[in-house]
Amino acid sequence: MPTPTQTNINPPSPPRSPRERIPITRVWQLLRPYWFSDDRWPGRGLLALVIGLNLGGVGLAVLLANWNRQFFDALQVKDYPAFLHLLGQFGLLAALYITVAVYALYFNQMLQIRWRRWLTERYYRDWLSGRAYYLLQLEPSHVENPEQQRIQDDIGIVANLTLDLTTGLINAVTTLGSFLVLLWTLSGQLPLHVAGFSLSIPGYMVWVAILYAALGSVATHFVGRALIGINFDLQRYDAEFRFRMIRIRENAESIALYGGEKDEELQLRTAFGQIWRTWWRLMKTQRRLTFFTAGYGQLATVFPILVAAPRYFAGAISLGGLTQTALAFGQVQSSLSWFVDVYPRIAQWTASVNRLTSFH
Repeated sequence: MPTPTQTNINPPSPPRSPRERIPITRVWQLLRPYWFSDDRWPGRGLLALVIGLNLGGVGLAVLLANWNRQFFDALQVKDYPAFLHLLGQFGLLAALYITVAVYALYFNQMLQIRWRRWLTERYYRDWLSGRAYYLLQLEPSHVENPEQQRIQDDIGIVANLTLDLTTGLINAVTTLGSFLVLLWTLSGQLPLHVAGFSLSIPGYMVWVAILYAALGSVATHFVGRALIGINFDLQRYDAEFRFRMIRIRENAESIALYGGEKDEELQLRTAFGQIWRTWWRLMKTQRRLTFFTAGYGQLATVFPILVAAPRYFAGAISLGGLTQTALAFGQVQSSLSWFVDVYPRIAQWTASVNRLTSFH
């Protein structure tokens, strides 16, 4: 009968580092099958519905931006009848916007669970066929133990985040296109006089928004890029700890017979030590990233007003025009900063895709 330390088989190391670039063909092989499966038509229909609702939300956001200008212009000239009329318009627009937002989320989640169910059935069918579950344990160069692999968690992450990130990107691109034209029109021209030369920059706030978002995206990547590897390591160490707990349960009789509790406790403490150290790495990286993204977001609330203020004080735009310009700038900047906002989720998605593509 093996000793307790022999029964606690060390799980094999992961197949490749999360920092390595995942071939796009491997990602496509992971994501493509569902959309050509027996469930493809309900899935495609739900996807089209979600995208349509998101586009409708962007259209309503443009209408709200126009309402914003009219509302503040009415306040500036103290037009009470217009004020009351615009309040009624806002109630209608807000009700439509809320309805669209709620059902966009509802149908997105419906699609997520359908895709997750299909992926789960596929992976566990492959895992249990041809004794793959047994052969994988004998192949150190291949993937981790499926329990450690966190297959179910990873499938959920991939299904949920793939849809969230895809619809988010579509929404960001659509919002950018819609508000870019509006911001260009509202910006007017910025005259510059340098060394005796006069220069006029059309749509100057568009260029400022692009520069602001580009600097933020580049800085976010450099500050937070370590999150991909840290998330991968943390999830792997969590799985290894669960693996050791399961091995103790499976070999309880052998451990009790040989009095191996101290050895098992030491191994569990060592395994959790990996989680402890990796968690501190995550905390420090997340702290740096949050310092930057929180400051970036706070500055974004006042920055467009500062940029548009010279035209307002020069009498080129009204108070409503100022608020509409600031709102349009914020939408353009927010769309261009989509990468900044979702970077931690991209890191989590990448780690899960890495493991699931390794499984095949």
